[in-house]
Amino acid sequence: MNMASPLLDRLKAALHCQRAVGSIPTTVAAPLATAAVVAVALLAPEDLTIVGRLRDLIGPVYLFFAVFLPATAATVYLMMRPRAVYLVDYSCFRTAPNCRVPFATFLEHAKQVPLLTERSVRFMTRLLERSGLGEETCLPPAHHYIPTYKYCTLDAARAEVELVVFSAIDDLFAKTGVSPDAVDILVVNCSLFCPTPSFVDMIVNRYNLRSDIRSLHLSGMGCSAGLISVGLARNLLQVVPRGAHALVVSTETITPNYYVGTERAMLLPNCLFRIGGAAALLSTSPAKARFRLKHVVRTLTGAKDSSYHCVFQEEDDNGNVGINLNKDLMTIAGDALKANITAIAPLILPASEQLKFALSFVARKALNSHVRPYIPDFRAAFDHFCIHAGGRAVIDELQRSLSLSDEQVEPSRMALHRFGNTSSSTLWYELAYIEAKGRMRRGDRVWMIGFGSGFKCNSASWECIVPASNADGPWATSIHRYPVEIPDVLKH
Repeated sequence: MNMASPLLDRLKAALHCQRAVGSIPTTVAAPLATAAVVAVALLAPEDLTIVGRLRDLIGPVYLFFAVFLPATAATVYLMMRPRAVYLVDYSCFRTAPNCRVPFATFLEHAKQVPLLTERSVRFMTRLLERSGLGEETCLPPAHHYIPTYKYCTLDAARAEVELVVFSAIDDLFAKTGVSPDAVDILVVNCSLFCPTPSFVDMIVNRYNLRSDIRSLHLSGMGCSAGLISVGLARNLLQVVPRGAHALVVSTETITPNYYVGTERAMLLPNCLFRIGGAAALLSTSPAKARFRLKHVVRTLTGAKDSSYHCVFQEEDDNGNVGINLNKDLMTIAGDALKANITAIAPLILPASEQLKFALSFVARKALNSHVRPYIPDFRAAFDHFCIHAGGRAVIDELQRSLSLSDEQVEPSRMALHRFGNTSSSTLWYELAYIEAKGRMRRGDRVWMIGFGSGFKCNSASWECIVPASNADGPWATSIHRYPVEIPDVLKH
């Protein structure tokens, strides 16, 4: 008994050491515990007091590693994690009846342009009849004069900017109750009109925004620039104080871009593009937010010459400036869409669709593209679709490629019919249509898809937090008449 007692005391001391490291992973703790038992068993009785003191020292160290380090790691993670970004609200420019341009008016004005031949007018007539546009689309005031091109001055272009942009921003501030002083970031996009001072300077001057506001004007980015602006605002919101606000404005100034030549590919924009614009307020604060921004995915295929030149501003043989829409535009748009789908699919698709998509991708790589690509069922990931209303052909192609129903592309077709192609703001008119019809519900997911020069395909996904309480907005006076039947050829 007397000989066993010292050994028993040593084993008890070793047990205390083993408990001190009990939270360390087994692969590390087991060898340490074994070594501790052996070492303590070999100690002399008078050395056991050292082990006791060591045990007393290990207690505070253990507490430090068990409590302080995890708390520190959690704090660092929360600080470094990207902040959630929310859409407080948005507003679209409401076109006025005096800006309406029926087909007959548009064609009558075209006939008064000396450089437009009768052949060109007949071409535009056929194009309008098959465009999907209705009789209520609007053009800026300068386009209501004859001959149009003589009134498309710099002052007239600035007047259009003030009409569209300021109206949308005024409505947005009224809806949200947010003061202009609360805006920390301002991002504006307009592709073809970039005056000096810039759009952001015009807005800062009009609303007396703060001198330390972070402002940017994006030009030349095409019809998909609205989502580029949203992505840029999201990134800037990560580096400013929490709860900051970012104002995003998307528009396209039509006034200075009236083409007066005879190139058919350059006459298309005259027929499709109409006046419009939208303003959206983003924030990292969920207070009063209506949507949460989930993802923004950008795809640029401009490295290919065909993609780079498919939407190109240039002069024709007579020196008339216009936008040339290449005949291969739809093929290039389809390739850009596939690239964007490849990027966004892993972020939003359910596991079953991701597996099918991954197997198809691997099979195509292994068999040299002889396997038909699998198009995921995005209806399993989204409840609503806002497809860029660039034209009837664009909507038709995306409906076919994504296997969407007529109801799912209805917002795009109706926006094109009522407002025409309003460039980067079309997606907001489509979202407004969905809400005006009362189809949006809390938790619904929305996919916005935009196409633009370069060539770009950009997309954003949103989750609804609070649906609109009423139909007030750009559709307020016409939503009761929609949807409408759009014939293949509209005779007038």
